[in-house]
Amino acid sequence: DGKPKFDLTRLDDAYFERLRARVAAARERGIYVAVMLFEGHGVQQSTPPWRWDGHPFHPANNVNGIDGDPNADGRGTEVHTLEVPAITRVQEAYVRRVVEAVNEYDNVLYEITNEAGPYSTDWQYHVIRFVKECEASRPYQHPVGMTFQYSGGSNAALFASPADWVSPNPEGGYREAPPAADGSKVIINDTDHLWGIGGNAAWVWKSFLAGMNPIYMDPFDTQGFRSDDSIRLAMGATLRLARRLRLDGMTPSPDLSTSGFCLAGPSGIAAWAPGGSVALDLASVEGAWAVEWIHPITGASEAAGSVSGGARREFQAPVAGDAVLFLAAQE
Repeated sequence: DGKPKFDLTRLDDAYFERLRARVAAARERGIYVAVMLFEGHGVQQSTPPWRWDGHPFHPANNVNGIDGDPNADGRGTEVHTLEVPAITRVQEAYVRRVVEAVNEYDNVLYEITNEAGPYSTDWQYHVIRFVKECEASRPYQHPVGMTFQYSGGSNAALFASPADWVSPNPEGGYREAPPAADGSKVIINDTDHLWGIGGNAAWVWKSFLAGMNPIYMDPFDTQGFRSDDSIRLAMGATLRLARRLRLDGMTPSPDLSTSGFCLAGPSGIAAWAPGGSVALDLASVEGAWAVEWIHPITGASEAAGSVSGGARREFQAPVAGDAVLFLAAQE
């Protein structure tokens, strides 16, 4: 367009100062920040006037002679591969500056890229390891994540990665029947990567009780979609219950519950009760437990006496509809 071009060897201090300030502001409010280092969906899906024609690695847009589209297909997806070493070096310099800017804050998660395709696997693995290398000698080592590769990506590539946390695609039941987390990766179950626009209150609770961290991509009344208040409220209800538990001692225990969704540990047992009915196998559980029913959306709770371990117990909620059963350990 005849306007000034990028010098890919010069990083803008103001950008990193702004990033640092926003992470600090979020920390003051008790909010975790996922620092997304790169954007893969846009390179594949955006249309002019912003697509490859506006990208810094387009050879017409930089003074460094770097071409991020060596096969000349007009997409530039090679920027999220290891095909062009000069690009990888520029990206590493940028990542190093990001780490320097925000390392001192404990509310940071890193995400390599949003929905770059399966072609990006080796590159993402490389960047994950590079972030860890940059942080190795610094005060904090933050969790580094890899998310669903759009399109055609597999969850196997996520779980085989050196990432600390992952966001899967629908394969394996992560929409309707999330499988119990096994602890090999922290799982952030994200409606964006499962539906695009989707989810419901039952999915929130099933994800939580399967040992995952559900997050909601809120459409906020855009493109004809309306926010689903029930999802946000259900997430608030799971948060309030989580704060009552020692989560580091909780384990997904689907075999304990007839619903298949149960989180259990010394501080409590929580189970999904579809239609308000569920049975728990408490044969190996000792002691007395206070019984409580939680509304899955409002979070309103109602005490329902107590129960002892040692046998299979059946429970029925006092009101109709889906519910969450919570047994709190009694001294």
